[in-house]
Amino acid sequence: MHILIVEDNALVASGIRTGLELHGLTSDTAAGVAEADALMAGRDFDACVLDLGLPDGDGMQLLRRWRAAGNLLPVLILSARTTLQDKVDGLQSGSDDYLSKPFDLPELVARLQALMRRAGGRASDRIRLGACEVDMQSGEVWCGGARVELARREWALLAALIQAQGRVLSTAQLHDSLYGFEQDVESNTVNVHVHHLRKKLGSDLIETVRGQGFRLAV
Repeated sequence: MHILIVEDNALVASGIRTGLELHGLTSDTAAGVAEADALMAGRDFDACVLDLGLPDGDGMQLLRRWRAAGNLLPVLILSARTTLQDKVDGLQSGSDDYLSKPFDLPELVARLQALMRRAGGRASDRIRLGACEVDMQSGEVWCGGARVELARREWALLAALIQAQGRVLSTAQLHDSLYGFEQDVESNTVNVHVHHLRKKLGSDLIETVRGQGFRLAV
């Protein structure tokens, strides 16, 4: 799954990005309002971590503008503004959660996973896919009762298809979920990961929609 981190402190942004990668989440970073708008216009994200004190504008105003335009992306505000009124203003402006700085990375990850679970219409992190069972929080997968080991990119692809709830995702969309905006990889990489997932979890798990992309078939 693909997270947008809007944070002007490069050290904080790098720490968040590294922590998310350890949990199988791909991310891109924006240091300000203009960069965040540019990334939002050209990429599909599953959630956003949004700082408020940005060098070229206020994150709260950015969020209000996104919501006014009909953007329903789950947003977690991560800010040094810690008063009750700050939190109330953030939630009333359209954020789905609010976490104050300083923060613990495991809590940030757990809150993001909860946001994406609700956005995906799931009441639980445990999902049944045919003969397989998936834990969206831990990234563990079982088929026929046996644990199946997935590489990080394989898990990211599977999670993106699950989050899509049966919608077709193009190769470009899946590439973004696996690698983000900055990484340049071979054009057939997504197809390779799909092939590996089918070998590990069953050939009928992922359906190829000719000319469009891939979707879960179960």
